[in-house]
Amino acid sequence: MRATAFDTIGGMTVLAVLLFINAAFNFVVWPQFFKRVVGDPRAKDAQGRATAFLRVHVVLISIALVIALISVIAGIAALVGAL
Repeated sequence: MRATAFDTIGGMTVLAVLLFINAAFNFVVWPQFFKRVVGDPRAKDAQGRATAFLRVHVVLISIALVIALISVIAGIAALVGAL
């Protein structure tokens, strides 16, 4: 059987690097986006209460950050051979 490039480079190392890049991107981008959403006039109504606009974005950003955390955990698992 012929070895593929994935096997030669170390497939799990490549996987781990991709997962860490994904996590880093999410941890950098989404908090900055959250700051913009909170500052948006649509985020609060006239009484200062959170609107659906803010709640939806908080949920979406939270999900993205949870996925980033899962990516870090999976990347570590790939490096230590737990996958």
